[in-house]
Amino acid sequence: MHYNCLIVDDETELSKMTCEYFQMFNVSCAYVETASECERFLKENQVDVLLMDINLGDESGFNICRKIRQESEIPILFISARQSDDDVLIALNIGGDDYIKKPYSLGVLLAKVRVTMKRTVYREGVKTVENEAVSINEGTMRIYVKGKEIQLKAKEFKLFKYLYENKNVIVTKEELFNKVWGDSYFSDGTLNVHIRKLREKIEENPNEPEIIKTIWGTGYMLEL
Repeated sequence: MHYNCLIVDDETELSKMTCEYFQMFNVSCAYVETASECERFLKENQVDVLLMDINLGDESGFNICRKIRQESEIPILFISARQSDDDVLIALNIGGDDYIKKPYSLGVLLAKVRVTMKRTVYREGVKTVENEAVSINEGTMRIYVKGKEIQLKAKEFKLFKYLYENKNVIVTKEELFNKVWGDSYFSDGTLNVHIRKLREKIEENPNEPEIIKTIWGTGYMLEL
């Protein structure tokens, strides 16, 4: 399912009240209490904005943010009773988009979420590259193959994006090592593993790929 907002906070009553308020203004919202629930929710649903508390029962919100930033640019607004400037700086430096101190005003929080949603839609709109069979969304690191939405990890997305930008042209292994990994001495094994993972996600039959073709002895080509 698609939600405008997910709250990750172990203050259940506050989260419930915030969700109910948001939904009064047609902002779909859900809440979870732990890091593990957050991870599971994001695997099963699409979310526009995350509201993240720092102090959670099983893991710090900072740690969750760091993990998410390895794979996604989804906006993360921290909501916390912690007031120190150090916490604010950490939150912003690890990839948080804003820091809102508790107790917060529901109206102000809603306004911040709405503004963030608009910026995200705009950013994704200008960065989306479309093709008849494939589209790429840099804002969320998702690709769409024949209408199917596929979430990629950061390196997988970078690899696919480079192949897409050079579609229907042979790209050598050395070029991929330089442009994707920034190192011309990476092993073939590393590249092969990432290509295989990509094929498993996007090809109807990974053993007989129709999109990412192997050019034996040279490299690969994204054929569209």
